[in-house]
Amino acid sequence: MADGAVTQKLSVSDIFSKMSYGPAPESPSTAQAWLDYHKRFFGHFIGGKWVKPENRKVYVTKNPATGETLATTIEGEEPDVDVAVRAAKRAFETWSKLPCHVRARHLYSIARNVQKHQRLLSVLESLDNGKPIRESRDCDIPLVVRHFYHHAGWAQLMDVEMKDWKPVGVVAAIVPWNFPLMLLTWKICPALAMGNTVVLKPASYTRLTALLFAEICAEAGLPPGVFNVVTGNGAFGSKLATHQDVDKVAFTGSTAVGQLLRRSTAGTGKKLSLELGGKSPFIVFDTADLDSVVEGLVDAIWFNQGQVCSAGSRLLMQESIAKDLIARLKQRMQCLRVGDSMDKGIDMGALVDETQKKTITEYVEQARGEGAEVYQVCDGIPQKGLFYPPTLITNVNTVSRVVREEIFGPVLVALTFRTAKEAIALANNSPYGLAGSVWTENLPLALEVAMSLKAGAVWVNGHNIFDAAAGFGGYKESGFGRDGGKEGLYEYVRPAWEERPHPSPGEIKYKTFAAVHGADLSAIPGQMARAALLHTDAIPSVDRTYKLYYGGAQKRPYSMYSRPIFDHCGRALAYVGDCNRKDVRNAVEAAHAAAPGWGKRAAHNRAQIVYYMAENLEVRRAEMAQRLSNLTGVDCAEAEREVDLCIERLFYWGAYCDKYGGTVQETLLYGATVMVREPIGVVAIACPDENPLLSFVSLFAPAIVRGNVVVIVPSERFPLPALELYQVFETSDLPAGVVNILTGSRDHLSKFLVEHQDVQAMWYFGSEKGSKFVEWSSAENVKRTWVSYGTQRDWWNPRQGAGEEFLYHATQCKNIWIPMGEIFAN
Repeated sequence: MADGAVTQKLSVSDIFSKMSYGPAPESPSTAQAWLDYHKRFFGHFIGGKWVKPENRKVYVTKNPATGETLATTIEGEEPDVDVAVRAAKRAFETWSKLPCHVRARHLYSIARNVQKHQRLLSVLESLDNGKPIRESRDCDIPLVVRHFYHHAGWAQLMDVEMKDWKPVGVVAAIVPWNFPLMLLTWKICPALAMGNTVVLKPASYTRLTALLFAEICAEAGLPPGVFNVVTGNGAFGSKLATHQDVDKVAFTGSTAVGQLLRRSTAGTGKKLSLELGGKSPFIVFDTADLDSVVEGLVDAIWFNQGQVCSAGSRLLMQESIAKDLIARLKQRMQCLRVGDSMDKGIDMGALVDETQKKTITEYVEQARGEGAEVYQVCDGIPQKGLFYPPTLITNVNTVSRVVREEIFGPVLVALTFRTAKEAIALANNSPYGLAGSVWTENLPLALEVAMSLKAGAVWVNGHNIFDAAAGFGGYKESGFGRDGGKEGLYEYVRPAWEERPHPSPGEIKYKTFAAVHGADLSAIPGQMARAALLHTDAIPSVDRTYKLYYGGAQKRPYSMYSRPIFDHCGRALAYVGDCNRKDVRNAVEAAHAAAPGWGKRAAHNRAQIVYYMAENLEVRRAEMAQRLSNLTGVDCAEAEREVDLCIERLFYWGAYCDKYGGTVQETLLYGATVMVREPIGVVAIACPDENPLLSFVSLFAPAIVRGNVVVIVPSERFPLPALELYQVFETSDLPAGVVNILTGSRDHLSKFLVEHQDVQAMWYFGSEKGSKFVEWSSAENVKRTWVSYGTQRDWWNPRQGAGEEFLYHATQCKNIWIPMGEIFAN
């Protein structure tokens, strides 16, 4: 056990008697020499060279462990963003056109050159960030190298594995301070491999390794402008993200900042991926090996001082083993060594900044004031430097602030559960969904719990295990998009047929946008012609009433209003329900109730239902085509072709019911890393007016075949073909609530769908303003969006109406890490 700093000289027998650790310092001399070489003053790295604009404010970087000044960097301003983005845009013209093999060689060369300077990078990272040199040396930098080697392979294979996709353009990468170099790599590797160029803004606190890495890339022969680094504060990062020539923003950081970025980029046509905060559960069953659990907790919460977005900060213990586990954990905490990041024998280093220490202290003291039991090991904590003791908080409840919110420090909160169902409920009782771990020797239990957790990464009998071959990213308010694996490549490409939209929606009053029900159209009796008469005795025909469809039943609109539907000549054909927010509420409730059963239904069974839809639609082929022709004005032959293509699309998506479920990732883990493509949940869809039947089928079908449930708004102008389909649904054994149809104003209904907390994704195919509103409003609970920005698709074209893009938007990836080691050492 550590006894603090050893000041007296001990004999060998004394050392073996006391078993105490002496200091094992890593020399910082090489890193200091690099800083001295640059006179400890750094500008931006743009176009392959240093750029130091005049009259800029500066930021002083200090070693968190000692307070020592390391270097001064400049605070960039808007003209600096222009210069960097311009350089990246120029470089994109040649970099994106290079043969795949050439780009692969460049990434391979960077990997080799990082290895040459591996120790320098490790030392500088620990000096700059405060993390233990052991973690930088043995975890962070090796993973950086691994990502470049892995993505050199994806660059080589792009023409084969990603043949229907193309690079997006200039990528703005914004990374945090907890893993400055590793997270930088997670962004730029897939971006460069897919042919994009990058402008990186590192965190304010930790800029030095990004600047050193830029020099290493230049030394490795990376063409100028392909990778650029600019430094500045948070507002400077926003300027980079919103620059008109940036095509994609890749961000890792807090949920609050991610929400700001979502709003600031809304309606611009930029791609966005967000890897945000977490409050990850660490679930321990009574069948677990408790000694392994304790060591796993050390890795889960005290790794990098708890400054890890996937930290296992919520310990959920089965009641029967809670007392024993807490006792073992407290004993282990007494053995943790806290000290200078350059000491190779310490377990925890310094926090990154004084503000971080203050925030953590406020959380802990509030919990103490509320009656929680706080256990801390303060012996041996250095008095100088930004150090915080390992902390355990017990006697808390599920609504305690320390249980609900991300603390981002070495603080573990513990709760108990009795049954596996309760454990799952507690684990999922969080707005976050980044990661989690399950601890048990019962593999069937481990897998069932792992599949039930709403999180992007789940480790079995381990925690905080990463590899370039497996994507990492969150569910819910932990963001969307993935870093790593093939799933991470899709964040940096767009369909080969698609050009980046550049919409100009103008300003929107978000509070009042589409808020008034019926503002766009009033149903005035008398607009329709008299009802058609039957026979010669003037007996009126039976009135055809189109209703809403949700929860498996036809419903009248809650508003009790109707809106007339006109044909292509302006003649009123029918009335449909004019829905409002209460209809949205009812439909979402019906969808939410259906989601668990539909998502867990066997894929083969889902396929049979979709094929059955196609069968029943074909029975009504002539009738549907005639109605489509009468409504839209297309000739009967074209209407029949549209119905036939709808049937074909149902077969196409039915075939994908059991063919896009995931894969086994080839990671470095001794075991199996299983990537599962899971449904997102409740998906809201607002359909376009063009091809009203085909676009409706092309959108709802890929969503439901992958286990989602939908609330769908058909064409505002031509909703009748979609409403004809609910009779097809009713005769095809589709469970109630899987497909729910609401008619009315597209934007009015989209407003309440995107604002609904129980809707996990929103697909919107409408106006530029509506697209901007949907993206801006989605920030509230960080739901995924897919919008058209006012552009039209060719729904007849299979690449535009039925491509892999639809499956990407209909699924989210979860990686389950399952170790081995009963026969051979793991």
